Amino acid sequence: MTKRKICVVTGTRAEYGLFHPVLQKIQESSKLKLQIVATSAHLSSEFGLTYKEIERDFFIDDKIDNLFSVETKTSIAKSTGLATMLLADSFEKLNPDIVLLLGDRFETHAAATSALLMNIPIAHIHGGEITEGAVDEQIRHSITKMSFLHFCSTEVYRRRVIQMGEESERVINSGAPGIDNILTHKLLSITELESQIDWKFSDRTALFTFHPETLSMNDLKVDLNNIFKSLEESSLGILFTYSNADSGGRIINKKLEAFCKNDSKKYKVVKNLGVLKYLSAMSHVDLIIGNSSSGIIESASFEKPVVNIGDRQSGRLKGVNVIDSKIKDLSKSIKLALSKKFIHKCKGIQNIYGSGKASIRIVNELINQPLSVKKFFIDIK
Repeated sequence: MTKRKICVVTGTRAEYGLFHPVLQKIQESSKLKLQIVATSAHLSSEFGLTYKEIERDFFIDDKIDNLFSVETKTSIAKSTGLATMLLADSFEKLNPDIVLLLGDRFETHAAATSALLMNIPIAHIHGGEITEGAVDEQIRHSITKMSFLHFCSTEVYRRRVIQMGEESERVINSGAPGIDNILTHKLLSITELESQIDWKFSDRTALFTFHPETLSMNDLKVDLNNIFKSLEESSLGILFTYSNADSGGRIINKKLEAFCKNDSKKYKVVKNLGVLKYLSAMSHVDLIIGNSSSGIIESASFEKPVVNIGDRQSGRLKGVNVIDSKIKDLSKSIKLALSKKFIHKCKGIQNIYGSGKASIRIVNELINQPLSVKKFFIDIK
């Protein structure tokens, strides 16, 4: 029996972490053959050469070094164009039956464009979601319309993809695969984690991840200075992770490095924690701060309070453990999140993004769905 070749394109550490349980299930399947193409930040020393993390777990079939070093909107556009050209060569060589994509990044859009124009069916994870503060919003919906098969993280998002004219039989409420990681990984104890990152947790510690709001006209450096001021006032120990390779990401990372030098016992910045250390950190901290989707999606499974800063995640469904905060209100929001009343409110909550079975549902559909590149727009009756 010929195996279906599933080509997964990944460009960042965070996206790879979400992909991981799905990749494992594909590799274990007797009916599927896994192909992996690593792009963008995975090949950048500045972002931790995270392709090495992939190689510890799987075989990489191709590497696409498309990331321009200068961080501007122009360089992101050029990186996208280069990725589109190089991924076309990869797809021609690998000849996949399905290109499997996740999320809303520029290199993901490049992969979808190449696959679409080469008549390769596209399967897309995390469609139908809204993030009004970033260009990811438009990229995600664009990939949805290029894709043949859709794996949505909630029923609300599934209905939204159907609203966009997609046939309901090809739109599956799989749940978020990131939740699967929490069940499949044996998380590190706090002592093990501290040893691996060479840093001690404080009496109260926060995990902080902040990405650029790519549609914002605000001065990013001013915003960061105001955020740091609030963090200092909180007296929290803080474990920072690097921002992504969007326009403005390098500014954030340089500011994080400089800020942590002010007090290396209280603050620690890590380029790439990887899936295991990141989830372990989330399980042990008292609070999650920033604007990462992980603070919205995975945090509820740990019953952790979250302060979500700004508009990057505006529109995304959130659990009761999430406090939306403007930068000017950050100090007040942190105090609220750490109050006994709010911490009690977070206990026993159910994660609206699923129960940890997304990867099984996704792989079953990759095996059984009939494939086509021809679609018909379905009007809502």
